[in-house]
Amino acid sequence: MSDTTNPRSHSLTLSTLALLTLPQILWAGNAIVGRLVVDLVPPLMFNFLRWSLASLVLLPLAAWVLRPGSGLWAHRWRFAWLSLFSVGAYNALQYMALQTSSPINMTLVGSSMPIWMQLVGRVFFKEPVSRRQMAGSLLSIAGVVLVLSRGSLDTLRNFHLLPGDFYILMATICWAVYSWMLVRPQGEPQAIRGDWAAFLFAQTLYGSVWAGMFAAGETALSDQAIVWGWPLVLALIYVVIGPAVLAYRSWGAAVRRAGPTIASFFICFIPFFTALLSALLLGEMPQLYHGAAFLLLIGGVMVASKR
Repeated sequence: MSDTTNPRSHSLTLSTLALLTLPQILWAGNAIVGRLVVDLVPPLMFNFLRWSLASLVLLPLAAWVLRPGSGLWAHRWRFAWLSLFSVGAYNALQYMALQTSSPINMTLVGSSMPIWMQLVGRVFFKEPVSRRQMAGSLLSIAGVVLVLSRGSLDTLRNFHLLPGDFYILMATICWAVYSWMLVRPQGEPQAIRGDWAAFLFAQTLYGSVWAGMFAAGETALSDQAIVWGWPLVLALIYVVIGPAVLAYRSWGAAVRRAGPTIASFFICFIPFFTALLSALLLGEMPQLYHGAAFLLLIGGVMVASKR
């Protein structure tokens, strides 16, 4: 699979829209599952287990990467940095945020992704920011706020920053850097870059090392034990197959097609899908503000992606 297109191209075909939307649904489920296992496993250990198992899932599809001369070791620093900002830091910070932050705080802070994506692109990758992109950011964030406030100003008035909000903010910046690195390939062997399984496998291998080091430090400082059982096993199966392998594969392909800035607007759909999934699990019917928020999110994407 090769998705090397110009990141400045903002064409949104149906297949690209599907690739951009699927990760948001899977990551919305990841937030719900992450909250469900808070008392079953330490956050950094959960991240380590997730990506170690993801490496095993990808192994049959990309075992050739381990052969001498594949470029995996020769280009170790490139893959080490990619995996640090994604597998290592981004996901670890998310699970840490779930320990101390509330859902409304997490998603509100995370909804700033388009702004951080534009800022990181402008400062570190010399990517210009258009007025349309800025307007699209405001529309998308307005949609997120509408979902999280449930259409009530009282909910927003009661908003207070929590310790975990710092973690999710750092995670958002890490993801912005990672996404821009995807469309600025430097020092990556074409054989690995052109094979989606090999490219993701290389990241999970190095990422598991980062995650393992973070988990080891957590184990040394914390006395929380892992509570093994079917709830944790099922949670791991989901986060490995869905939010890890399928979501990362789709996101990587979509970012190369649409560019990091346009792709970042779809991150704002996570709280929308989270609300829908929560409503489905709790048996609650969607409300009018869900529809209004969806229109704002769609509007933000359309405004930002129009040439």
